[in-house]
Amino acid sequence: MSESNERDGESHTNVRNVVLVVFDTARAESAGPETTPALSSLAAEGTTFENAFAAAPWTLPSHASMFTGRYPSEHGAHGGHTYLDGDNRTLAEAFSDAGYETVGVSNNTWITEEFGFDRGFDELRKGWQYIQSDADMGAVVRGEDVREKLQATRDRLFEGNPLVNAANILYSEVLQPAGDDGAARSVDWIDGWLADRGDDPFFLFCNFIEPHVEYDPPREYAERFLPEGASYEEATAIRQDPRAYDCEDYELTEREFSLLRGLYRAELAYTDDQLARLREALESAGELEDTLFVVCGDHGEHVGEHGFFGHQYNLYGTLLNVPLVIRGGPFTDGGRRRELAQLLDVPATLLDTLGIDDPELLEGGHGRSLRPGASERRDAVFAEYAAPQPSIDRLEDRFDELPDRVRAFDRRLRTIRTRGEKYVRGDDGFERYHDLEADPGERTDRSADRPDRVRELRRRLEERFDGLEEADAGGEVAMQAGTEERLADLGYL
Repeated sequence: MSESNERDGESHTNVRNVVLVVFDTARAESAGPETTPALSSLAAEGTTFENAFAAAPWTLPSHASMFTGRYPSEHGAHGGHTYLDGDNRTLAEAFSDAGYETVGVSNNTWITEEFGFDRGFDELRKGWQYIQSDADMGAVVRGEDVREKLQATRDRLFEGNPLVNAANILYSEVLQPAGDDGAARSVDWIDGWLADRGDDPFFLFCNFIEPHVEYDPPREYAERFLPEGASYEEATAIRQDPRAYDCEDYELTEREFSLLRGLYRAELAYTDDQLARLREALESAGELEDTLFVVCGDHGEHVGEHGFFGHQYNLYGTLLNVPLVIRGGPFTDGGRRRELAQLLDVPATLLDTLGIDDPELLEGGHGRSLRPGASERRDAVFAEYAAPQPSIDRLEDRFDELPDRVRAFDRRLRTIRTRGEKYVRGDDGFERYHDLEADPGERTDRSADRPDRVRELRRRLEERFDGLEEADAGGEVAMQAGTEERLADLGYL
């Protein structure tokens, strides 16, 4: 299937398929040969982007940016507007219209048809379910004016569904491998799909959610990464409730955080083994060498860093700097690239590498192709936290009294990061400036010491965002109870 061509005077091997794998909640600093050897192997054969950054610090807006090439305030999928509107052209739509078979397997509840992510996919599966059923989620209807219709329709058409519910409960609580949140079953399904599919080129998206709270890796993985003298029972008994921690409902000691970091690293290792199985499935199907294989995190994670647990309320590099590896085609033997890159560069990169022209997607976004020699390199990356999730009102409903510091998080944050500096500004006047050369951990605010640099970066930040056409600011999906329960388990509600 492979052939050679010339582009920009450089010879490289064509690829015909794309596999896009997301390690949910994977931060760049925690990926490497010890925790993610399969990913490191792909990197050794392909290209690693050491300075890749998400456009948002949590799943819904980050995936939407990765699928559209747009910032959260533009595509509108964020804490104040929890679905991706249909007027956003998506990567899956571009591949589908180009004649590709488009398949997605998501293990994160946000990335489903209920929140607008099914457009363009021939099939978008819920990897954590044993039986796939639209009835299990209910009809997807958005907007306050149709909530009562949704409830009446759902009650009439979908009441009960005992066989589907029983099968999924049996799988998740009895048959699913211990410590697995859908990754193993997802790879099993993909393996079978690859064996049975036809000859069309394909675009495959897969989200592995295991590194997300709760960290509950299989015992054998946990024991590799826990501190000396710690037991699996001690580590897994620690309360993992990021919103309750942020709201000072309970405390965690440094030892407890060290145990949680061990569990988190173990989750990455388990997910990496599923990545290895996915690679083997592609090899067995004879598709690996014809496939552009992309692996990234969608955002990072705080496990005690900066006084936070989880991935809300701020834009530190711990949340935005993610792994990004591309193997195949012009990225073969590309080594380690240190220029700044963004996940919203993914659509432009994939379409450019596959030779697909989709003006609606590309002109509506802000991505640049990362294909070698394709475009001028960035001198800055941008990100935003458009609205808190959960909202302050939801937190008040749950905890009654909130600390002042949590109330202060009810704001929009935006940031610009260059190779050596970072500036963060809130719509409430909050700002921070970091000299990354002297302070790579972003621990010290130097905004009072460098007023000239603050003014310049503020100007660039405003220049980037002020001209953008923003999506509607409000609107939530009328979620089924099962969806709310799963999102609550993930710490989002």
